Amino acid sequence: MKLFPQNIPAFAALFMFMIAESPTSVAAKGFLVERRGSIRGSLDASSFERELNTALGEALGSGGSADLERRLAEVQQRLAPIWSTLPKNGAGNVERRSLRYLVHRHFSRQSALQIRGFEPSRPANASGWGSDDILAQRVPAFVEAFLESNHKLERGFNLGDAARVVATIEQLIFDFEGSVLQKVYEDQRKPLSRSLSRQGMEQLLESYMVRWMLGEDEEGIRVLSKDPKLLRESIPHWDQIVSFANGQAKALDYRRQQSPTAALAAGEARPGHNTLAPKYSFEDVHGVVGGITKSFASFWDSECRSMKSTLVDMDTHHTGRVPLSKFYSHGLDTEWRFGESEEYLRDLGALDETSLRGKQVIIPNYIQATSNCIISSQHYLVCCVNDCEGLLEEIESSIGAPTAEPGQILAVVGNVSSFSTSLDEEPPKLQGSLTTQLMQIAAAHGGQVPLHGRLFAQWLHYAFPRECPFPHKTGAVAALTPSEFGERYLASSEDMNKHAAEANATDLSAATLQREDLHWMSQWSAEEELIADCASMGLRAPWELRSGVYALVGMALLLVVSALGFGSSSFVRKGAADAGLLPHHGKATSSE
Repeated sequence: MKLFPQNIPAFAALFMFMIAESPTSVAAKGFLVERRGSIRGSLDASSFERELNTALGEALGSGGSADLERRLAEVQQRLAPIWSTLPKNGAGNVERRSLRYLVHRHFSRQSALQIRGFEPSRPANASGWGSDDILAQRVPAFVEAFLESNHKLERGFNLGDAARVVATIEQLIFDFEGSVLQKVYEDQRKPLSRSLSRQGMEQLLESYMVRWMLGEDEEGIRVLSKDPKLLRESIPHWDQIVSFANGQAKALDYRRQQSPTAALAAGEARPGHNTLAPKYSFEDVHGVVGGITKSFASFWDSECRSMKSTLVDMDTHHTGRVPLSKFYSHGLDTEWRFGESEEYLRDLGALDETSLRGKQVIIPNYIQATSNCIISSQHYLVCCVNDCEGLLEEIESSIGAPTAEPGQILAVVGNVSSFSTSLDEEPPKLQGSLTTQLMQIAAAHGGQVPLHGRLFAQWLHYAFPRECPFPHKTGAVAALTPSEFGERYLASSEDMNKHAAEANATDLSAATLQREDLHWMSQWSAEEELIADCASMGLRAPWELRSGVYALVGMALLLVVSALGFGSSSFVRKGAADAGLLPHHGKATSSE
């Protein structure tokens, strides 16, 4: 039986920043509402920061201002590499769309977590953080006040603000884990005040993993908990998952043994709960499950690698794409995984329908798709590690600015060390069409290439087609889990066999063709999307260039954008006027 764990319980106390669906608890809501008016009305920068830090400290349960400052400093250090390359206004701050982008990238890079509401595919506009379904949901009052304050709307958000947002989300995730753990204690009739033996904690961790992975499926939890054989059949690699969870407990023992003073300072040890007295309180177990969330994607990465390796073996032309016929043929013969329906693959953004070879599955988009996220909760997902993040990190660290000249980018990309760890045996071939495309992107932006634009992300995809996902236009695809998509998420045997029958014919027709002969960049779209407007980046839009053609086209585009009301789109969009840019075709890249 193929398991798609979908529903994980909602947060217990505060709810996820910008995306919570249920009312907060009365106790939590009280002090947050009380803070709301003072923060929203404050225009004085120093008063604003004091109010925000006080509210944040209360929300995070900080032991004191020194602890809060230390925690925020740690978060800022983690955010700094991406922050240095974000486009900023004259005050050195970013707008809310850039902040949203930063949060998404941070959690993706750190723990392969996709925070609901921060997905790049989800629209957001200048007057709100997300699409209508998000805006209709409740958010913690002090966070709402923080986001909507006149101070922040006028001046933008600084690195400290970004650290506060990330720290708040991290705490909310930790609180959620605590609520799941408390439910496990209740299921096993264990008082929260009882200290556990090592064996008792391992039993509890096994039950925790079942509940964490199945979420609110109480019937499924009950059935699998009573039937170990069915549990192993339902959840792939269950024994290894249990060993991983127990390994997190062993790591706690190791820290207690090797650094008893540090363990005491971190609250991981205390009299009666240390290396000489191996007992574990609720707080100890809570810390262990917190480590599970942060490191689970790394543990599960071997499964993702295996899946990617299978797809790469089918990508004989190094395009980062596998014919749908081959995809289904392999699913029928050997794989339990490759069974998503054509409709579902299309909605996930994992299907390229523009090629002369017919429909193809885009390898990095498929690996990163929510259908392959092993944990799927109402507020976050644990997914496969994004291989492109390592490449982006190296590029951003080398350039250290929001934009760069094509020559600088080509030099950096041509020597990235992160690529040596990928499954691809060939270095990127940057000469020819890729160099031309990069030059044309720069020409559309006054000689500079924005690192955080859709066109550069698209260029990276074709430079590293097996590592970097193809960037669809905002709103063109949906990050839906199988249960959210509905019963049609799986392809029928009839459809799979129909496509698989075409596999041999597809191979024969393309066997003698080179990659360039396959028109492998047929999905290229000339439409740009930036996380901030051109003025704040110091860039010129295409219609601001000297060419009269650019000016006329730009003015026309501006009129169309204004007439259609696209000015509030989540990204600033510009259609590149250069006729040399390849056209785009198909649903995945069609106009919205």
